[in-house]
Amino acid sequence: MLDTLPFTLPSLRSAYADGASPAAVVEEVYRRIAEVDDPGIFLDLFDKAEVLAAAEALESLDPSLPLWGVPFVIKDNIDVAGHPTTAACPAFAYVADEDAAAVELLKAAGALAIGKTNLDQFATGLVGVRSPYPVPLNAVDPAIVPGGSSSGSAVAVAHGMVSFSLGTDTAGSGRVPAALNNIVGLKPTLGAISASGLVPACRTLDTISIFALTVEDAHAVLEAVTAQDARDAYSRSISVTPLTALPDTFRVGVPDAATIEFFGDALQQASYTSDLHRLENAGAELIPLDFMPFHDIARLLYEGAWVAERHAVIEDLLATNPEAVHPVTRQIIRVAETQSATDAFRGIYRLKELRAIADPLVASVDLLCVPTIPTFYSVADLTEDPIGPNARLGTYTNFVNLMDLCGIAVPTAPRTDGRPGSVTLLAAAGRDGWLASVALALERSGKMGATLHDRPAPAVHAPRPGPDEMAIAVCGAHMAGLPLNGQLTSRGGRFLRAAMTAGDYRLYALNGGPPERPGLVCDPAGGGSVPVEVWALPMTEVGSFLAGIPSPLGLGTLTLSDGETVTGFLCESHGLAGARELDAEAGWRGHLASGC
Repeated sequence: MLDTLPFTLPSLRSAYADGASPAAVVEEVYRRIAEVDDPGIFLDLFDKAEVLAAAEALESLDPSLPLWGVPFVIKDNIDVAGHPTTAACPAFAYVADEDAAAVELLKAAGALAIGKTNLDQFATGLVGVRSPYPVPLNAVDPAIVPGGSSSGSAVAVAHGMVSFSLGTDTAGSGRVPAALNNIVGLKPTLGAISASGLVPACRTLDTISIFALTVEDAHAVLEAVTAQDARDAYSRSISVTPLTALPDTFRVGVPDAATIEFFGDALQQASYTSDLHRLENAGAELIPLDFMPFHDIARLLYEGAWVAERHAVIEDLLATNPEAVHPVTRQIIRVAETQSATDAFRGIYRLKELRAIADPLVASVDLLCVPTIPTFYSVADLTEDPIGPNARLGTYTNFVNLMDLCGIAVPTAPRTDGRPGSVTLLAAAGRDGWLASVALALERSGKMGATLHDRPAPAVHAPRPGPDEMAIAVCGAHMAGLPLNGQLTSRGGRFLRAAMTAGDYRLYALNGGPPERPGLVCDPAGGGSVPVEVWALPMTEVGSFLAGIPSPLGLGTLTLSDGETVTGFLCESHGLAGARELDAEAGWRGHLASGC
């Protein structure tokens, strides 16, 4: 029965395979919206007849489309053809002539647009209460703020009304509402999703984001909506890699004891500590980092001249009809009127100085893990202080787009008081697929959003390279956690799986170093199976990677124990002079552990 169906992508696909129709799913969507009965979620709930017509039109399309018959909603600063875009400001509203590029791609993938959702006006806020319309209620606990600015988009998904939604993220608007409503918030690499048809907040920092009930669903939507777009000058060619297994070990940067902040919330601190233990159980080595440069970058977003980008969007409205702008939004954005071009350049210089400190910290690990939010705030807290709590909610989000990082907020175990747990994983631009793969290890059973449905166990994904990647087997210092692994990860390399070679290989410790290096040689007359790791490397990075491989090593064809052939490191025979043969099956890690 559809009334008990969780609207995850696998569940919907199964229902369709069993004979359910898109029209029946649409009817169920509208039943759920009526049942929740929250007037603050939608600013434009599309006429059901319009959506049913779109559902019926799907019958002539290929049902194997990745999002065929999947319902979704759109934040109301993103255009949908024939519908008003308000950015939560009636005086700003206009009717869009065409779909935003992201909406166009989703419809082409078979998704069904249901309506447009409420937000903090002009996407300025992390609390979700800066709207002239009724404020959406937090789906988990109505006393807590819903989070912003993508408030309605997050709440709709958390209630299970739709499978996913589009939000936006400049300072954390695609992550904070996810944490507050117990769902996934995926903030892609800047430019991965076209911003064509988006009312900007800060055009240089904006990205459309994705809310979903599960990591797998969010990643599937990202795959469908990522495309370079000539209409968007900030669009980039980003390859979204598939979900894959994790290496046996990987390095995770975390704020050190001196620079982590929970504003006195001991339960939030305990929840984060517990989530770090789960990461360790998945193979993570935790690396404490001085987060003060990240905090300093975060402060630039609203204390620096970047607020002038927000002013550029509504400058005419502020000049002609300032009372049409929400008073808190107006207070924040009008700070730009006191700033100069000189201030803007000072901010750019300061960001460059801070990134010179922070970027090497990011490069020193495989990813960062931070609390999505440092603490919780109630609607009453925001009535008393409309600015302070909002600023504190951005503690671990405001620096991310200024540093060109990608991120994903993943729901974790509830806190001991029942409030949702959440951490955010962050990495360098282009590593969205890697982050989602790590997020799968953190995502745990429990309720999805505010629904009664338990989060399903993640599916087992066969590790494979993407269409723009090459699989490369490594057997020594390039393995995860070893000295040269950064030559892979800095180029966007991602771990696929651990494997063994076929039984006719020998492993040697070569002369020279540091670092100490192995040599792998195929010997049909004898040898054994050697442990290797298979990594996927973007095709565009293979050349520069090869250029850094010194003689006598090179890339050739390896045969694995399952018969698969893969490109991998091999040693030329002349390089074995003076080398010492190692135990093949113990491999390079066994050699290092022996200390010999």
